Amino acid sequence: MKALFDQVSTHCSKYTTKNYSTSFSLGIYFLDKKYHTPIYNIYGFVRFADEIVDTFEGYDQDYLLNKFWQDTYEAIEQGISLNPILNSFQHTVNKYNIERELIDTFMKSMAMDLNKKIYSLEGYKEYILGSAEVVGLMCLRVFTNGDEQSYQAMKPYAMRLGAAFQKVNFLRDAKADFEELGRSYFPGVNLAEFTPEDKLLIEKEIEEDFEEALKGIKMLPAGAKRGVYLAYIYYRKLFGKIKSAPASRVMSERIRISNPRKFTLMMSSMLRYQFNML
Repeated sequence: MKALFDQVSTHCSKYTTKNYSTSFSLGIYFLDKKYHTPIYNIYGFVRFADEIVDTFEGYDQDYLLNKFWQDTYEAIEQGISLNPILNSFQHTVNKYNIERELIDTFMKSMAMDLNKKIYSLEGYKEYILGSAEVVGLMCLRVFTNGDEQSYQAMKPYAMRLGAAFQKVNFLRDAKADFEELGRSYFPGVNLAEFTPEDKLLIEKEIEEDFEEALKGIKMLPAGAKRGVYLAYIYYRKLFGKIKSAPASRVMSERIRISNPRKFTLMMSSMLRYQFNML
C-alpha cells in the first residue's frame, strides 16, 4: 500500500528535522497536530537542498542540486517519488497548492551559494527572499489552508519573520561561513575586519524585522500561533545573546542557546501565550 510508503516518507522528514534542528522541532511540536506532517515535510526538503550546497564538498554539487531540483518537479507532477523526502514534500505541495514560484525562488538561492561568495545589496536581498522568506510563505500556505485573503494579509509579516531568522543565522554562523565556505552575506561588510559599527547596523535591521513579524504572528490561527511564537522567542533570545557579545566574539565562536535553556524558553513562551501576553 502506498499509504505505508507515504508514512515512511513522512517519518524521514520528521527524523531529518529532529536531527538537524532542536529549535524548529520544538516549534513544530507546539503547533496543532494537523500542521506537524506538512511542516516536517517542508523542513526536510529545505534541509536536504541546503546540505547539498553546504556540506557536499568534493562532489559535483551543481549536478546534485540541479538533479534535486528536477526530481522535485517530477515528484510534484507524478504525485510520487522514490526519494522519501521529495515524496513527502510533493504531498504537501499538492495538498496546500504551494506555488512553484516559491520553490523556484528557494532553489535559485541555493544555487547562489554554489557561485557567489561576496554579496551585493541586491544579491543579499535576493538570497534572503529565496532562502528564508519564501520558506515562511510555504508554511503560511499550510497555516491558511486555502484562505487566500488571510494568506495575503499575513504574507508580508511571514516574509519578515523568515528574514529575521535568516539574518540571525548569518550572524551566528559568520565565522564558519567566512572561514570555511568563504561566504560574506552582509553587503559592504568586511568580515575579516568586522567592527562594532557593522554589527550595530545589522542588528538594527534585524530588530525592525522582528517587530514587524510579531504583528503577523498575532494574526495566525490559534493552532499555528503557539508553535511559531515559540520559534520567534527562541530566535529573539539567540539574537539577544549575539547583541550582547562583542563583534570579535561573533567572529571567533558560534553563539548558541543550550538545550536546557531552550526548554526554559519553551515553558515561558507557553505561559505568555496562555495568558495572551504576546
